[in-house]
Amino acid sequence: MVLGIESSCDETGAGIVQDGKLLAHVVASSMDEHARFGGVVPEIAARAHLHAFIPVVRQALDRAGLRASRLDAVSVTTGPGLSGALQVGLAGAKSLAYAAGVPLYGVHHLAGHVAADTLEHGPLPEPCVVLIVSGGHTSLLLVRDLAREPILHLGDTLDDAAGECFDKVARILGLPYPGGPAIDRAAREGNPRAVDFPRPLSRPGDAPYAFSFSGLKTAAARWVEQHRLRGEEPSVADGAAALQEAVADVLTRKALAACRAHEVRTLIVVGGVAANSRVRGLAEQRCAAAGIELRVPPMTLCTDNGAMIAAVGELLVRSGAEPAPLNVSIDPSAPLEYASLTPLPARLAGVA
Repeated sequence: MVLGIESSCDETGAGIVQDGKLLAHVVASSMDEHARFGGVVPEIAARAHLHAFIPVVRQALDRAGLRASRLDAVSVTTGPGLSGALQVGLAGAKSLAYAAGVPLYGVHHLAGHVAADTLEHGPLPEPCVVLIVSGGHTSLLLVRDLAREPILHLGDTLDDAAGECFDKVARILGLPYPGGPAIDRAAREGNPRAVDFPRPLSRPGDAPYAFSFSGLKTAAARWVEQHRLRGEEPSVADGAAALQEAVADVLTRKALAACRAHEVRTLIVVGGVAANSRVRGLAEQRCAAAGIELRVPPMTLCTDNGAMIAAVGELLVRSGAEPAPLNVSIDPSAPLEYASLTPLPARLAGVA
């Protein structure tokens, strides 16, 4: 019985998992507080986590019909993410683990996204290709045993992540924050072929599994600018649909290529942008044509949540992994190497 805590950005999440089954899942978002700034403000996020932490944990325990004394472990995101936000979650998780007398596990946020799929579809196939696509991360991974083995990066974004591209272009188009859902809604009325946006890093000789969305963002900005210089307003629906099509095309094309190259029969798409309707739809279409199984978590588990952190924690407990030491710290820019992430303060780790 593992309680998971997530606080890396603007969602305070608590989830409880037992034997791979989700018992409770509660999320409090501070997104509305950030919307007027057009993006997440770290200080506001940290304060919101501080206010939401206890109510969210209490709700999760109540929904599972549990007391904290019934827990076997607590797991918490220790990186990557916003420093202040991570500190709030870790401090709260340490207190809970200490009070309940149970071990604490530090978890890599992106490994949580991977594990979210297990709550819907069961254990991960070994091996599988995972496409993580969110506001801050876009990566293609080869995953075997998530709890025990290193995670192989096939390719990562070289600049903007896909979700970051959506957010920035949405702002240019006059759409609200967060940009991903706004782009998705606007695209329903648009023509995806109305604008010939580029497909970055898709030419022969380009890095086959790397991503780059900065140029696509710039192309969209130039398209809007050209219309306005002529005294015209661009079609927001067409721009959104064409942008969404370009992003979905690049993501799914590279993901399928990775599956074929590594002879993997299962593709798992996770992260906030996995909730995008065109990304899901094109992935379904291309996977079906290639005979590859596609697994995507429910939309409620695509965005940041404590359930995914509990899922990783439970895998670590069952694998016999060592708990985090009492002086475990955070690593806001932690690379994804293992699901377990237990960084120490620099002075204790022997780092100047």
